[in-house]
Amino acid sequence: MALTETPAFAEKLLTVPPPIEVAGRRVKRYHVTTDPAGITPEVERAAYAILPELLPEPDGTPPATFVVLHRGGDDGAYLNVYSWVWDNVLHFKGASAGQPVLGCPDRDPTHFVVPDLPWIGCVWELPPILHERDAWVRHMLAPEVPDLAAYLADSLPDGTTGDRT
Repeated sequence: MALTETPAFAEKLLTVPPPIEVAGRRVKRYHVTTDPAGITPEVERAAYAILPELLPEPDGTPPATFVVLHRGGDDGAYLNVYSWVWDNVLHFKGASAGQPVLGCPDRDPTHFVVPDLPWIGCVWELPPILHERDAWVRHMLAPEVPDLAAYLADSLPDGTTGDRT
């Protein structure tokens, strides 16, 4: 389908569950879906089960990560994992489920695999990156004393993936 033939664009719903700790890293979470009920517990469990293998090795940077778990409008589910490394660099690794075009073996949205693709996120998954960049600078790089707790408490509010002017 050509770009001019795509259906009208619509923002998706964004929810922000509380941070969790995984493999010694504090993980801020964003969930993206069109379903007002949110991400199903089965998809959420499967996504967070693969999370440890998507995290980088510790390098002395405060162990902070943020994830975007996106349930697509079809069978697809996507987990984008962004971890702070080297003091001010974002490390990315992702996993996909239910999307054969990305190398998934089936259409099961709980069967996550790690595709070897250079993609960092789609238009609905990118809004947290800008916020997290600014929050990292605000709480970790600009102050005389970095404040990881303040960074972890500073997330986008629930709402939509866009229309935040």
